[in-house]
Parts: sequence; C-alpha cells; structure tokens
Amino acid sequence: MRYLLAILIGLSLLVSIDTSAQQQASYAQYMFNGLAINPAYAGSHEALSVSFLSRFQNVGLEGAPNTQTFSAHSPLVNQRMAVGLMVIHDKIGVIGQTGINAIYAYRIPMDNDAILSFGLQGGIGMYNARYSQLETYQPDLLFAQDVRQTRPNFGAGVFYSTNSWYAGLSVPHMINNVFSRGSDFKTVKQSTPIIVSGGYVFAINPMFKIKPNFLFKVVDNRPVELDLNAHLLFDDVLWVGMSYKFSNAFTLMSEIQVTDQFRFGYAYSVTTGLLRTAELGSHE
Repeated sequence: MRYLLAILIGLSLLVSIDTSAQQQASYAQYMFNGLAINPAYAGSHEALSVSFLSRFQNVGLEGAPNTQTFSAHSPLVNQRMAVGLMVIHDKIGVIGQTGINAIYAYRIPMDNDAILSFGLQGGIGMYNARYSQLETYQPDLLFAQDVRQTRPNFGAGVFYSTNSWYAGLSVPHMINNVFSRGSDFKTVKQSTPIIVSGGYVFAINPMFKIKPNFLFKVVDNRPVELDLNAHLLFDDVLWVGMSYKFSNAFTLMSEIQVTDQFRFGYAYSVTTGLLRTAELGSHE
C-alpha cells in the first residue's frame, strides 16, 4: 500500500492524546553541526560559519524520514556575543515540519582559553500534515482533512569548551506545542527533548588525534537515546570515524577539510532494529 509507513505513523499520532508530533531531528554528524542541537554553540568557530546538512533515513521505505538543515552563526565584534540562524525541514511520509529560529549566545572567557556560553533561540515551527494525499481503501474522514498550523518555539542551552574538550546541555524545544484537528479529533502534542553532549581530543602525536564524542537525549514517552562515537584525525585534514546509537543504528562517517574555508562530510548508517531487513540504510 502506498505510503504504508506514513499511514501507520499518522494513525499512531491521531488515536492518542499527548502523542509526540514530530521529534527533534536526529543527526549522525551532530559533532560537526553543534548549532542544530544547542544554541549556545553559536560563535564557537570564532568566525562566520555556514553549514548545510541533508539526511535521508531508512532509504528504500516509501515515506521514510528526511531532514534538511541550514545554519549560520558568527561572533560579534567583541567576541562576547554571537548570533545565528537555524532552518530545519523535517519530513516523514505526508507529515512535515519546518522550523526557523534566530539564535543569540553570550560567551564568557574562562581560564586556560576556555569559553562558557549561554544560548537562547526563538522562532516558529510550521506543521503540515497532508493526510488527504494518503490512499485508503474507502473514503475516511480521518484522512480527509489536512493540518496546517504554526506554533512558536523557544529553546536554551549552555556550552563549555576548551582546546581539548567540550560539554553541552540544551533543550531545543521548551514549548509543548499542541496541534489539533478540531474537537472531533484527538490532539497531537510536541514533546520536549533534553540533550547532553560532550567530547575530548587525545593527541597521539603531532599528526594523529583521537576524538570520542557522546550524545544523550531524553524525550517524553520515548526510549532514552545514547550515541557513542570516535574519530581518528589525520593532520587536522581528514576525519574517519564510527558511531553506535544503542538499540538503533551503526554508522561509518568521514569528513575532509577541502580548503581552509570548506569542509565536506558523509555518513552511512545501518539500522540494527526491526527495520534492518526492510531498508537500505541512511545517508547524511
């Protein structure tokens, strides 16, 4: 059946109250796209930084999730403040959400060249569920009405970084937005994720470094997520690494510093859960 995955997800969203609408987008290369998970990351590159990320998850399944992210951030003249912009489009089946957030961070210099940063973000989230595009065996009012609604978003985070390690805590979505199709249908509630991340750089010699990272995410009514990964850095030009998201996926990734101003990365993930025999992996 066309859009089978989307139909199942849509049903699960509509039959229960306080069900999560669409979760915080998931990334394999979060360590290279820190602004997507923590607004306090703004300004951490000490110069204007622009990133674009595209993720296609569970390739081979019709209606599988895909995410596109654009981010830009830069410290201001005095280096104490930084600003940024984040645009995320997340889609699964006929359900899509686009978020646009402006970001502000205040950065406090600490001892040993460390920086303690506090970040805020605010914007809007545009939720669009095109249920009328689903094919059903017979007409059903449940899928006859689309949902197009816009809700505010607010998030906050703290980020501490040194020359060798970093740690962050963030809540990218602090408002439990509710998307409703009217009094005749149940409501869909957007949950609030809490994200803890960190990493450390071990210098083996002047040419080689090892950088382990982790991400821990807690979301209401969902299993806790833990992602562990490690990268081998060669001359600060080539990164090669692997990652394991517990009970979910195994990832191989690489990143190369093409020029002083341009870096390119790729990640391939294989699902270790129930979908492993039905999909062809994920590309990012």
